[in-house]
Amino acid sequence: MFFHKDALRTTCQAALKITYLIQIVTGSLVNVILFFHSISPVLLGHSRRSTDMIHTHMAVAHLLVLLAPGVPHTMAAFIPRNPLSSLGCKIVHYLQRVAHNTTLCSTCVLSTYQAFTLTPRRAEGVMIRGRAPTVTGPSCCTCWMLSLLMSILAPLKITGPQDTHNYTDTWGKWFCSVSGNVTGLGYLWSISDAMFLILMVWSSGSMVLLLLRHHQRVQYIHTRSGHHGCSPETRAARTVLMLVVTFVTFYLLNSVLSFYITAFFDIRLCLIQISNVLGSCFPTISPFLLLLRDPRTPRFCS
Repeated sequence: MFFHKDALRTTCQAALKITYLIQIVTGSLVNVILFFHSISPVLLGHSRRSTDMIHTHMAVAHLLVLLAPGVPHTMAAFIPRNPLSSLGCKIVHYLQRVAHNTTLCSTCVLSTYQAFTLTPRRAEGVMIRGRAPTVTGPSCCTCWMLSLLMSILAPLKITGPQDTHNYTDTWGKWFCSVSGNVTGLGYLWSISDAMFLILMVWSSGSMVLLLLRHHQRVQYIHTRSGHHGCSPETRAARTVLMLVVTFVTFYLLNSVLSFYITAFFDIRLCLIQISNVLGSCFPTISPFLLLLRDPRTPRFCS
């Protein structure tokens, strides 16, 4: 019985390690492609869409989300020693928090911007639609600044791996540890995450209502004239809705697991690996959605 449990646990850990490694390699590659795909109009002298600026910032943030914890965690998973010092843990955790906050903020900016572009063509709608493209760049830069400031206290609470003299699935054997009380920081990060999630849900709900009205109008036009089409704004809105649903799903799953680990102090290696896999799902999946649903992508790719 014990042999069976050990074999099952070893197989589960090996599968999680391989999955995490595949996520890091695949996600990093596709985010690099998304980055150059977003800046290529500028390099080629073509007109650039407003969302390309947001996609560029998202690609950089996704790379940090994948590589900042991914490289040392992969080393810890495949190399039988602690690869990080106390300074290394502080740097990795700081970059991870900055990248996480920037990903959340930039996704919120993208969904809010797309909701504004679908605003009906009334006077105030035209005003919002006209100003929205000019604020995407400053909004993304603001996301980075807010993330850098909000995460500045995180390294103070992180130390290097601790030797617990227990060679089972422990946090100390895995990588970094937390020192002191982090409840205040946890509340601060939770409030900021909740604000961005509320904005995303609001903008997504607005887009759903607008798309439903658009679908009803399209059905009426189709029955009257026998022809209908999908506008670029509608296609982009559907892509953003898919992004938001993907992000919220994996964010909630990872948050529930993180709460369980923290509340019950269950620091088994398998749970930490599952949390890493869940945290890397959105940065790996979202570039595929953005690239494959981009009209400029060659049809044989999408």
